[in-house]
Amino acid sequence: MIEARSLTKRYGSTAAVSDLSFTIRPGIVTGFLGPNGAGKTTTMRMILGLDYPTAGTVTIGGVPYARLAYPMREVGALLEARAVNGGRTARSHLLSLAQTNDISRRRVDEVLGIVGLADVAGKRSRGFSLGMSQRLGIAATLLGDPQILMFDEPVNGLDPEGIVWIRTFMRSLAAEGRTVLVSSHLMSEMENTADHLIVIGRGHLIADCSMKEFIARSSGQAVLVRTPHRDVLATAVMAAGGTVSDSGDELAVHGLSEDQVADLAFANGVRVHHLAPTKVSLEQAFMELTADSVDYHAELPASREPAQHSTEARR
Repeated sequence: MIEARSLTKRYGSTAAVSDLSFTIRPGIVTGFLGPNGAGKTTTMRMILGLDYPTAGTVTIGGVPYARLAYPMREVGALLEARAVNGGRTARSHLLSLAQTNDISRRRVDEVLGIVGLADVAGKRSRGFSLGMSQRLGIAATLLGDPQILMFDEPVNGLDPEGIVWIRTFMRSLAAEGRTVLVSSHLMSEMENTADHLIVIGRGHLIADCSMKEFIARSSGQAVLVRTPHRDVLATAVMAAGGTVSDSGDELAVHGLSEDQVADLAFANGVRVHHLAPTKVSLEQAFMELTADSVDYHAELPASREPAQHSTEARR
């Protein structure tokens, strides 16, 4: 388990992380999200003892990372896949890591097999593609068979087969009771992987909740109802604290769950021909709920009028 309490990191007058508190629990995949510059990398570096907090604490299993006797046996972390000596082979890179943490040579071959690099174990890493480098980084993360795993952009460079593999693998690690933290900007992939979300913006906590709860916060989340008794249902919804808007031939109910709307219809004798929740993606919810925390806004190029090819223009 990872616990942060009032975690703060300042660089001069700039607060990269401000009073951040959260708990990353075992048995689930926790997604760590935020816009560029939100403080995600700084937070992960403080968890791993690579940066020291200005204030607050962050512990792993109750102790700071620096006090772990054999860190790789307790925490596996992938922050930068290409941080490897290009002159070393995949096997020699992992062996050097294993020797510093009293890990057996047999485990090196095991993790090479797990990530699919057994056939290129003797090749120098400078010739690896981005996807192969990513697999080598994942192998290093797994080397000590740790109970806590941290992945920053784990699908970067992977082909479709590799993406499905790492998604399934991370979920299987969590199912074994391990603590799994994943940071990524790929919302569609995160939606298929994470159970719980920690979302930050400008160093502050925005959300710490389940995936389902986070998406439900979006204003686009609604229950669509088609009924011949629209006015009766609308009155009942508003009395229950929800809101109603027109959506073609259906009512769009906001602020109440699908079950709550169904119960209201039944209690008020309303005949329902169709009732279903709208589908809001994680990307839509994320864009809406972090809109005020985005520091960098790109603009689409302005459209240009086609050049006039008149005789006068060609002179």
